Amino acid sequence: MDLAGKQIAVLGAGGSGYAAAALAISRGASVRVFDSGSPEKLAAAVAKFAALGAPLTAGESALEPPHFFETVVVSPGIDTASPIARSFAAASAELIGEIEFAWRFSNAPVIGITGTNGKTSTTALIAAMLQAAGLRAIAAGNIGLPFSDVILSGERYDWVVLELSSFQLETITSLSPRVAVWMNFAPDHMDRYSTVEEYFAAKRRLFDYLGEDALVIRKEESDLGLTARTTTFSAFSTSSDLGYLAGEIVHAASGRRFPFAGGELQGKHNAENVMAALAVADELGLAWDALAPAIQQFQAPPHRCEKVALLDGALYLNDSKSTNLHSLESALAGQDAPVILIAGGKNKGLDFAELRDLAARMVRECVCIGEIADHIVEAWHGVVPCQRAADLDEAVAAARRLARPGDIVLFSPGTSSFDMFSGYEARGEAFRSAVRDRASGGA
Repeated sequence: MDLAGKQIAVLGAGGSGYAAAALAISRGASVRVFDSGSPEKLAAAVAKFAALGAPLTAGESALEPPHFFETVVVSPGIDTASPIARSFAAASAELIGEIEFAWRFSNAPVIGITGTNGKTSTTALIAAMLQAAGLRAIAAGNIGLPFSDVILSGERYDWVVLELSSFQLETITSLSPRVAVWMNFAPDHMDRYSTVEEYFAAKRRLFDYLGEDALVIRKEESDLGLTARTTTFSAFSTSSDLGYLAGEIVHAASGRRFPFAGGELQGKHNAENVMAALAVADELGLAWDALAPAIQQFQAPPHRCEKVALLDGALYLNDSKSTNLHSLESALAGQDAPVILIAGGKNKGLDFAELRDLAARMVRECVCIGEIADHIVEAWHGVVPCQRAADLDEAVAAARRLARPGDIVLFSPGTSSFDMFSGYEARGEAFRSAVRDRASGGA
C-alpha cells in the first residue's frame, strides 16, 4: 500500500487511532485526525497528535470532512453507522479499520481469533504457546496492542496472533488469517447492533477471505457452510475432534491426550480455550508434549476465572470480566464442584431466568449484588437460595459463611459493573482485595 503523498483521515483519538496515524505518517502520508469528543476533554490528545504531525480536529467541527481523503481509518469504538463515519465514508475512496490498515503492511502470517467470550485468554495462550516453541510470536488487536504498533516496531515475527472483536471485523476488506479460530457466539453488544443477526454477521466476517486455510471452531457452532480445513472442539460434545474427559483433553482420531486438570487454568470453558490452542498447534506441526509446560503454567489474563485464593478449603475465582449471560453460563457450566455464586451489577435488561436450569444444577447458594439483584432473586426463586448484599465486601463475607471445603466461590457477575464500579477491572480488583484480606487474617 503506497501512501506517499496520500491524504489519510483517522477517526478516533484513542490508542488505535494514534497507532494508525503514526503508521500512516511513517509511510509518507499526510494525516489528519477527527474526534467528535469535546475539545476540552481532548486537549491533551490535541497536543499529542500535533507532536506526531497529525493535527486533531475535535467537537462538532470533526463531523464534516474538509476535503476528499484517499483512505479513512476508523477506530473500533466508532460505529460505522454513526454520523461522523457516514460523512467521511462519503468523502473518501474507502473506509477501513485499524486492523485492516495494518494488515496491508504486514509480512507475518496471522492467527485470527474471535468469539463472544474467551478470545482474550485464547489469544494470550496461543501467543505464549508459540513463544515457548521457539517461534517469534506476538499477541495484538483487541487484546490491547494495536496491530499498527506491531508493524511500526519493525520487528519480524513468525506469527501475529490477533484478537478480533466484531467492531474490528466490521471494517476488514482483505484480512486473511492463516488460521481462523471461532470460540463461541452469543448475543452481546445490542447497544451497537440492532439485531443478533447483525452482530453475528459482523463476527462472521472473519471467514470472508479465509479460502482453503485452517479453521478451528467450537463443534456446536461449526455448521457454517465453509470450505476451510476444519478442526472442531468442545468440552460438552461427544462428536468433536477435540473433547474433554475426566480432566484430560482427548484427540478423537489419534487418541492423544493432554492433561488439563492440575494446570493454572480452571473450568471446562478454559479447557475449550486450551483445545483451540492445541488445534492451532496441530496446524503448525507442534507436538503437544513439548508445549505442555507452557500451557499448564499459563495464567489467564486478570478477571477471567482467575484463581485468587484457597480459603477455608474453598477455591475463590475472580471472573469479573463476565459482563453478559453467556460468559456467566460458560463459567458455571465449566465447574466440577458445588458453586457459591456472587452475581449481579448493572441492570441492562438481561433475563437471568434464561440460566434458571443451569443455576439449579450448579449453584448451591447465590449472593446477589447491584441494581439487578432483585431480578436474580426473583428469576431463580425456588431453585437456588439467594440473598442480597449491599456491596462486594459484604458479598464476599456472606459467601465465606456459605462455602464448604471443596466448594468454588465464583465471582461471575453476568452483567456490567457501571452501577457500582468504573469498569470490570475495578470490580475485579475489589473482589481480589476482599478475598485476600480475609485470607491474610482480615475481617
